[in-house]
Amino acid sequence: MLVLVVISLSSGLGYRFYNQPKLDVGKVAPQTLTAPNSAHVEDAKTTGEKRREARSGALAVWVVDSQVNEQIKQHLEQLLATGDQIRDKLGKFPIIRTAILSTATQTYLRQAPETQWQTVLQTLAKNSNLTGLNSTQQQAVKNLRSYRQSNSSVALSQVLKAIAQARQRYNTALNFLSENTSAQPQTLYDATFLNLSDADWQQAKIQMHQTLERMLAQGIYPGLSAHNLNSAIAMQVSVSVPKTAQPLANRLLSTVIIPNLIKDIEQTKVIAEKAAQAVEPTIVSIQKGEAIVKAGEKITQADFVLLDYFRLSQRSIDWVELTRFTAIVGLAVAVFRLVERRFYAKLRSSDYALIIFLTLSAPLLIFLTKSFTGLPAIGLLLGSFYGSAIGGTVMGLLGILLSIGTELSWHDLIPSATSGILGGLMAGQWRFPGREAPRTREELATLGILIGLTQGSVYLLVNTAIAPLWYAVLGTAMLNGLAGLLWSILALGISPYLETAFDLVTPIRLAELSNPNRPLLKRLAHETPGTFQHTVFVATLAEAAARALHCHVELVRAGVLYHDIGKMHDPLGFIENQMAGPNKHDAINDPWKSAEIIKKHVSEGLVMARQYKLPSAIQAFIPEHQGTILIAYFYNEAQKQQQHHPDIVLHESDFRYEGPIPQSKETGIAMLADACEAALRSLKDATPEAALAMVNKILKARWQDHQLIDSGLTREDMSQIAYIFVQVWQQFHHKRIPYSKS
Repeated sequence: MLVLVVISLSSGLGYRFYNQPKLDVGKVAPQTLTAPNSAHVEDAKTTGEKRREARSGALAVWVVDSQVNEQIKQHLEQLLATGDQIRDKLGKFPIIRTAILSTATQTYLRQAPETQWQTVLQTLAKNSNLTGLNSTQQQAVKNLRSYRQSNSSVALSQVLKAIAQARQRYNTALNFLSENTSAQPQTLYDATFLNLSDADWQQAKIQMHQTLERMLAQGIYPGLSAHNLNSAIAMQVSVSVPKTAQPLANRLLSTVIIPNLIKDIEQTKVIAEKAAQAVEPTIVSIQKGEAIVKAGEKITQADFVLLDYFRLSQRSIDWVELTRFTAIVGLAVAVFRLVERRFYAKLRSSDYALIIFLTLSAPLLIFLTKSFTGLPAIGLLLGSFYGSAIGGTVMGLLGILLSIGTELSWHDLIPSATSGILGGLMAGQWRFPGREAPRTREELATLGILIGLTQGSVYLLVNTAIAPLWYAVLGTAMLNGLAGLLWSILALGISPYLETAFDLVTPIRLAELSNPNRPLLKRLAHETPGTFQHTVFVATLAEAAARALHCHVELVRAGVLYHDIGKMHDPLGFIENQMAGPNKHDAINDPWKSAEIIKKHVSEGLVMARQYKLPSAIQAFIPEHQGTILIAYFYNEAQKQQQHHPDIVLHESDFRYEGPIPQSKETGIAMLADACEAALRSLKDATPEAALAMVNKILKARWQDHQLIDSGLTREDMSQIAYIFVQVWQQFHHKRIPYSKS
């Protein structure tokens, strides 16, 4: 069987080795090969590579972002408004006509320290000589004396008064700048700004607006260095802004100008595609009788195109590579078997058949479509059918084998394989606390959306590595994401049919079978209400134990709900359905017949299970929850009759169930829960210690009766199960506050 599986997988997954050329690119030609005819053949591989390079090398289309432009302009307006506010505090400048006092003299007098200003006034009033004054002071005094000589003293007083007022305004503005500087160390306005003339300031504002408009129209690229941006600003400012205001203009524009260009993805994609389509197909030409490749030369791509066209590449089965691939497949199967044993998967022949069928569907799809793999659907199905360990392992191994055995390009395989592995892991039964498999079709559909997003994102990342213009492949990435979603929808659609055809149980199917509105469970509740209540409590006990032992919780719950459906064949034959009425077995008064009635609930249960097409995993709970235990009550009654009638032949086998004994932890837990349910229900005022002692006694009896030797349960598990059963019993039988009769 193992050999057959390996051969089947290697022959399906390694189909590329069936038609391999012996004379391939890079190999040495054993002889000179000539062209039998003239030909012009397209080198599709080289053409495809050139077109991919053209797409990735296409220049991006940049457009101006009007919103960013508006933000930049508003920022400049705010800064200029701050400048106007400062100059309002400063007052007009020049203070008086430059014909009276030069601009340099007015600038000095307005900002000179108070001591120097007083010195100028005293020198002017006393008409003293200019000894001891610096050159600027001397020039100021000379200009003022000259003005006094040509005008009246009243006129001079008015000039001095105007200068004094200007000095006060200057100090106020300077203090405002100092406060602003302390609050914002890198202030844009400094003392030199106060010395600008009103005309220069107005001209600077106009030119800064025009400079900004020119630069924004040209566009500022993202990633432009600050040095280059500042150089461009300085160049624009130097030809338009007054020289005295150029440093300020440079600072303001450097502050507000930011990149305002964004990529036009759609136009870039159009240009990239045009660039790709503009690439001429690579044509390899040759004349009849001309040598394609000479003996001893290495075969180039162009040579191979011609050899393959003339069928001189000697294509055939590459037995060496196929044998190597078969060995790799054998290794993969061995890894799969190790994982299967590690996680106690206990797969059946039909399970192996389904896994092989799903595995071989991938190369078939690749062969037919050249790009689709179906791996997302395969991963979802395997994960939901056999758990995350099997699903993830198979998908990982399948991705490796497909990369070797098929000709699918890696930038198509990697996204598909990644989403397949994700589906195999997340759709399965997680073996970690708090992590469970999807229980509804809606949850599985949500997982399908995640798989689609993963496939599209990975495709984008993989192809961006070879095509820097990510938006050039964005459309294809979105199509890949949609394909992943569609594969998930396909898996969701065919899952119920595969479950039925291959007799599978999945968390979703088990959740559906556990619905109390299922026809068989509704019959059980209506026809045997006592048995139904017993079943619900047994399911609660078994589910809690299965969760603690990391068993298949959904399977345990569903299996226990159906374990006693056979009691519907004779409801009154079981005491829980007699509702304090007469006991049917007292009227029969035949232990052998009573035992047959009791045992028949197993055989009849199997008949009903097959009639309602329950999965075999659920059917296993019907006989295995009883195993081959002794129907002790009626066996004891038979022993009493034998004492009075020694001629009666008594066989213990007549009072034992036919089995089999539990073959899994799940059915073993069901047996123990079923055995303890009636005893725990009968306890009312017992202490937890007494309840635990009684449960341990029952479990010990099952253990000593060799009912659990094939279940996989250990003695440590038995102690844990007993403790959990008592915990559940305490939750069901908690004390209540006694109410008064009123």
